[in-house]
Amino acid sequence: MSRLFTQPVSEATGHAAQLFTAIKGAIGKVPNAYAAIGSNSPVALEAVLNLDGALRKSSLSAKEIEVVKLAVSQDAQCDYCLAAHTLMGGKAGLSADAIQGVRHGQASGDARLDALATFVHSVVTTSGDVPANVVIAVKEAGYSDAQIVDTLLAITAITFTNLFNRVNVTEIDFPRAA
Repeated sequence: MSRLFTQPVSEATGHAAQLFTAIKGAIGKVPNAYAAIGSNSPVALEAVLNLDGALRKSSLSAKEIEVVKLAVSQDAQCDYCLAAHTLMGGKAGLSADAIQGVRHGQASGDARLDALATFVHSVVTTSGDVPANVVIAVKEAGYSDAQIVDTLLAITAITFTNLFNRVNVTEIDFPRAA
């Protein structure tokens, strides 16, 4: 059960109602995480949606964005985001084996995506300067400086929802991740 207030989507008013209508129109439903975020802070939900919109225009492919979101969610142990991004990763073209690989630091079948996942795991799980060899490795895998910056934006976006769902213990409304 959620720990924070969540208003039924059908009872929302004002800015939250506008956001919920747009989400439902775009994807057919308002996921529980978005409903809970928007019930408490339409400004926060709008920021999440704007970050995701910016990511869609970034130098990263949909598959690469999902690699980032899966790697971060694994490190954060956010069951909600792991479920959501396992589903989205599959829709972006990641196989079940690739999803497991990027989550757990194992070979995914794509060396370039593995380098991205390794970079993300390092950024998220270390403090201080990211080791130079990690940055060199992701560049040697073919990632540009712009893609590295966009990866940091993707880490930022998913970190907020990871934190929110871990505090809220949001009820999972996607198939659970393996």
